[in-house]
Amino acid sequence: MSKAGEVIVVLGATGQQGGATVRQLLAEGWKVRALVRHPAHEAASALARAGVELVPGNMGDRGSLDAALRGAHGVFSVQPSQGQVAAGVTSADEIRFGKNVADAAKATGIRHLVYTSAGGAERGTGASHYESKWEIEQHIARLGLRATVLRPMAFMELFAQPEFGVPEGVLRFLNQPDRGLQLIAVEDIGRFAALAFAQPERFIGEALELAGDRLTGPQMAQAIGSALGRAITYAQVPRELLAGNPDMLKLVDFANDDGGKADIAGLRTRHAGLLSFDAWLQRTGKALFERRAGETRSA
Repeated sequence: MSKAGEVIVVLGATGQQGGATVRQLLAEGWKVRALVRHPAHEAASALARAGVELVPGNMGDRGSLDAALRGAHGVFSVQPSQGQVAAGVTSADEIRFGKNVADAAKATGIRHLVYTSAGGAERGTGASHYESKWEIEQHIARLGLRATVLRPMAFMELFAQPEFGVPEGVLRFLNQPDRGLQLIAVEDIGRFAALAFAQPERFIGEALELAGDRLTGPQMAQAIGSALGRAITYAQVPRELLAGNPDMLKLVDFANDDGGKADIAGLRTRHAGLLSFDAWLQRTGKALFERRAGETRSA
């Protein structure tokens, strides 16, 4: 479709998925508007310098949502999940925010909603991380919105967090060593969001699980070690350490028993540049691991 004069509103524009979507939409010539809590903060100011129109507000405030969405063609919707950087966010908050966005999209006549959920949200895991997103998906469907649902699997960027141990020479994760897990680069989530807006006839009504690779823990450790030029071993987090967290145990079971069902070959026919884990490491991942390691040393 023609992008001339069309506005896409991006929620979560200062975060990972929203930020990747903003960058891709701007690169493709869309006008981008972002709902931000603090327009004067550096992350929001950087968006403004890149040409993004800022609207103050938040997803808990229907008035500011309606103001941000009014007159726009589409909206990219992603919410903070329980346990993410946004302190104090609960699953109930996530659901309320996601439903507010969908309701505002309906009220303001948005022609295309792209919602990022999670891979496996529809498969009844019982884990709040997935169930909250499934509830939002169902609300979008009940409203009859022209929508695309993206269900990304585990972010490749996740493993650069220092708590996963790479600065110490070990990758610690939940998976049994012989169980593969599908992975997606955040950059590619933004690319699929932009594709959905540009090709509504191919994406409206679809729910796409997203991944660019599938690796076991030892394979990830070997790939990271090769990129960084040092040995990285793999260690599974003992299940008993999570015994007091039943929600986390459900995530462990999902990672081991399911691991993702994305049709990676089919996704690559839509987006030929879909990144494998090795390609992501070469492109941005190696630098991210090195930066996080430097931050850990200086802390």
